[in-house]
Amino acid sequence: MAEPTLSVRDLSIVYQARRGQVQAVRNISFDVERGEAVALIGESGSGKTTVGLGLMRLLPATANIIGGSIVYRRYKNGSNSASRETEVLALKGDNLRQFRWRECAMVFQSALNALNPVLRISEHFADTAKAHGYLSGYRQGTALRERSWQLLSMVRLDPERVWRSFPHELSGGMRQRVLIALALLLEPQLLILDEPTTALDILTQRNIMDVLKELRDKLGFSMLFISHDLALAAELADRVATVYAGKIIEVGDVRTIFRRPYHPYTIGLIKAVPTLTSDKSSLVSVPGSPPDLIQLPTGCKFHPRCPLADERSQQEEPALIEVEPGHHVACWHWTHAREALKAYRAET
Repeated sequence: MAEPTLSVRDLSIVYQARRGQVQAVRNISFDVERGEAVALIGESGSGKTTVGLGLMRLLPATANIIGGSIVYRRYKNGSNSASRETEVLALKGDNLRQFRWRECAMVFQSALNALNPVLRISEHFADTAKAHGYLSGYRQGTALRERSWQLLSMVRLDPERVWRSFPHELSGGMRQRVLIALALLLEPQLLILDEPTTALDILTQRNIMDVLKELRDKLGFSMLFISHDLALAAELADRVATVYAGKIIEVGDVRTIFRRPYHPYTIGLIKAVPTLTSDKSSLVSVPGSPPDLIQLPTGCKFHPRCPLADERSQQEEPALIEVEPGHHVACWHWTHAREALKAYRAET
């Protein structure tokens, strides 16, 4: 079996603030297999976006990676052995620049901010190709246009109209699809998507999700999907990891996580999502507020909001353990949480 395209081990990232260090990411470890889609889910401020920016080495100046390893593996078409293995944290200069779009690309949350407002869409594609030496030579213009138009068509846009447009002349959904096409220009093996459907209407969200699934089937890239929307994660991902207070607290196959979640926080997120068959009274929000990442609680970081917390939860932080094949949970009371979920589902 081929090794993962991406292996993250014990990654820790802090931000420097006046009050102290913000522990945004704490010893996170996960893999993204070849051709797999992994979703990171959790509340705002849990550290999901920081993980994505850390993988791309695009963190702001106030952030520091204080520990861990990010190993990326490049595969040739049809090969099960990696042709190259790269420690991303050791990359510098041109090597880092080449990694960022040729090997791993990112679709940011706000397309309007990610695109330069004074450049046409054609110029965005040309600048990206030029910066990375893609399709160089006397036929670069023709070849680049053919490749770009192909990608724009694949994301369900009219290339002839979009090619000469400025970003402000496109709708939010169109701009987001332009970003996806631009991210795939250099044929990366790993695509990171940070809340790609935020602030879009439900029909546009549906369109973008369909586009992503079609592209993944055709091009075979791996994907890291960052979102707080559990419904989108359930539809797009193969595996789901729940992030709380900068740490992964549950990870498993998408069907397992949504049918048999064991961590009280994951259960709380699922119970807070309305369904077509549920009524208003069946919705239950997660109590309390996310923790202060500068002064984290002792023990389990979820214990101030957890209905199952006891003295051990307040004193010891649980490790991520395997409770079923491929299903890992960091909770002292995961068996009780499972029974509580069964009772809730029986009532509703």
